[in-house]
Order: sequence, then structure tokens, then C-alpha cells
Amino acid sequence: MTTIAVLGSTNMDLVAYVERAPERGETVTGRAFVSAPGGKGANQAVAAARAGGRVAMIGAVGDDSVGIRLRAALDDAGVATGALREVAGASGTAHIVVDDAGSNAIVVIPGANNTLTALAPGDEHLISGADTLLLQLEVPLSAVRAAAEAARRHGVRTVLTPAPAQTLPPGLLAATDLLVPNAHEAAALTGIADPHEAARTLLDRVPEVVITLGGAGSLYAARGADPLTVAAPHVTPVDTTAAGDTFVGALAVALGEGRPMEPALRWASVAAALSVRHAGASTSMPHRAEIDEAAGGARRRAVG
Repeated sequence: MTTIAVLGSTNMDLVAYVERAPERGETVTGRAFVSAPGGKGANQAVAAARAGGRVAMIGAVGDDSVGIRLRAALDDAGVATGALREVAGASGTAHIVVDDAGSNAIVVIPGANNTLTALAPGDEHLISGADTLLLQLEVPLSAVRAAAEAARRHGVRTVLTPAPAQTLPPGLLAATDLLVPNAHEAAALTGIADPHEAARTLLDRVPEVVITLGGAGSLYAARGADPLTVAAPHVTPVDTTAAGDTFVGALAVALGEGRPMEPALRWASVAAALSVRHAGASTSMPHRAEIDEAAGGARRRAVG
């Protein structure tokens, strides 16, 4: 079983479902509201655990009822939470609007996540024992860079999701093995709208890139190799909130198990496609048996 460490955010997602998102200055009436545990770090941790990885979470929650619920959700998913700190104050929240097409708009209020500015005693040891370290950008860059550099010292593969998109320090990129932006984030990092051109530019900074393209699948590029495009299974989306995090978590498991990149991408794409069929972030993420069954069906249809 592959071992994965995750350093990142834990948030409570507060989700409003609407026919269409409001324009600036406009009020619309929603049809439903739910609250569910989320945050890009916690989402990737849950996705990897459900996909079959042994996962540990490094992060922070507040000393409020939300923090209790966030920790319990990770525990229930089988994620180790010994390195999940409790700090005074409010836990992080994400305020999400999901329209009837499954698209979303999100406002994140970091709360306790902003206290994660450095590694705590024991964090580097936890990272050193992992096969893969997953990172995102919903916690302070200082901690993200420290974790990436710790992983580099111990030969641990580092996978960085550059979201929310922002300028990345060279030291962080130098310690990143695989960068996984979506098309918007790739464009923000490079100033180039075309994903293929953006991927080529990003290879000047990191050795491998996967750009997720939503329903169009994913694009893989590596130094010294031809680019690879993998289609996504066709599904009717209900909520795309955590599709990218599901993809990354499943991809980390597949790569940690030694799968070549193309089948790993296909398996991760199946996991992401399964996740968008249901509402919620971590609550929508598929388990390993579901991914394997759906991936087997997709292979049979392709052969037939």
C-alpha cells in the first residue's frame, strides 16, 4: 500500500445550489444548502485514502465545533490526523455556489489554516516516511515550501496543485516533481491560454506537468518526452467542486503503486468523473472498488 502525506487546508464547505450563479449586485433564490467537510488538502487526503492509499494529514483546525467535525470526517475516511493541529479561533470555511450545470464559484476564508506557517516537530519525520507528498496553496506558502524541501531531502515525490493560482517562488518549484494545475491555473502561471503551450513553458520550471482540462480530460508533459492527452469519461455533472482534488488523490495512489503515467491518468480520470455525479466535496469521492469497477467498464467499452 502506497503511503501519502498531505499538507494543506481543512475547511467546512458551505454550499448553495442555484439554477444559475448571481451576477454582480444581483440576488438569486437557491434551491438547497448543505455544509460538508472540505478544503483542498483534506479533499485530496480523503480522495487518496478512499482510492486505497495510507494517508496522513498535516494541517490545522480551530477549537470550535467546526474543527471537531473536520477532524472526525478525516478520521472516518481513514486519514491519520495526529499531525492535524488544533489552534485557538475559527476553523476555515469555503462559501460555494453551485449552478445547475455543475459549475461552481468559491470564496475561502482560511481561519485556522493561516496559522500553518511552518512545519511542527514531527512533520518532517512523517513526510520522510511517505512515498508521495501532496501540496496545495490554501495555506501559507512558507509551510508549503518547507514541506516540499523536506520531501526533497528525503527523496519523496512532491505533487503540487497550484490553487488558488498565485506567483510561485523558485525554491518551491525547484522542490516540486509534478505540478498539477487546471487550465485556468496553468494560464495564470504562464500568461499562455493554450494548455499545450503552457505545459511546455512550465517544463522550464518543473520536470513533469499534468494540466487538468475538466470534461476534456488531462494533458501530461515531461522533459524529453512527447506530450500525452487522456480523455475523461463522459458524465453529466451534478457538482464539480472536488473533481480536481479527487483526480490528484487518485493519481497519487496510482503512481505510488508503480503504474505508468498513462494508465494512472486514466484511472484518476475515472475517479474524478465518478465524483462529479454527486453533490458535495469529500462526500462525493469514490472508493477504490467503485473506481476499479468503473475503470474496468471503460476499458471493456473501449475494446468493444
